Amino acid sequence: MKDKVVIITGASSGIGKALANKFASEGSKVIIGARNVESLRKVAKNIRDNGGEADFLRCDVSNETDCRNLILKAVDTYGGIDILINNAGISMRALFADLDLKVIKHLMDTNFWGTVYCTKHALPYILKNKGSIVGVSSVAGLKGLPGRTGYSASKFAINGFMETLRTENIKNGLHVLMAFPGFTSSNIRNSALSADGSQQGESPRQESKMMSAENVAVHIYKAIAGRKNRIVLTAEGKLIFWINKFFPACLDALIYKSMAKEPDSPFK
Repeated sequence: MKDKVVIITGASSGIGKALANKFASEGSKVIIGARNVESLRKVAKNIRDNGGEADFLRCDVSNETDCRNLILKAVDTYGGIDILINNAGISMRALFADLDLKVIKHLMDTNFWGTVYCTKHALPYILKNKGSIVGVSSVAGLKGLPGRTGYSASKFAINGFMETLRTENIKNGLHVLMAFPGFTSSNIRNSALSADGSQQGESPRQESKMMSAENVAVHIYKAIAGRKNRIVLTAEGKLIFWINKFFPACLDALIYKSMAKEPDSPFK
């Protein structure tokens, strides 16, 4: 990965920040984007202070112009693009029956369309270098999770988009990776949206028992280096994947029971 130009969205915290640090530590040239400029500035400064190369640009991935500008920033700064990691995303926690539909639209605009916009504008440069496009999904993209209708829908949509992109470019040397982390210790649940679109606040799950964002970043880094098509992370994530293949109805009941145990669960 030395001297590879890597764009990472949603890189102001969590998995995106960990990915930026990991790639920079391996000698990659990193361009990071997110909505929080001050946090981006701190991430980039930390990378540079440790001898790495990094630059940043404010980017709301739900805005196509912002996505195009992020791609052009990488091209203008480093001359091209080798890897695009579509990591930016938001979650939700509410029953569909109680949900304001603007929440699902917001999630689709950010999670799905953000991936589409960035990929569309980066694709010509990545094809030129026979590089990689990555979608950071979730176990919610493998199995629909109750209380997360919009989140699961957006992640399933990303998977379909990325699989099609891979097949269309099978003769062009394009590498496409879908990464499915399990429950990860990050701030995505803290910023998850409730039924009316307000932020949820404190996470309902025990962060200490989850895989760290840094560990997730290492797995994704290795998968990109090895040009793998798919990785499913955490024992829980792999278990969900395999049970769903053979016993989907049983898994429905198990997941409902697990989610119902969360503090302030919407399930009664």
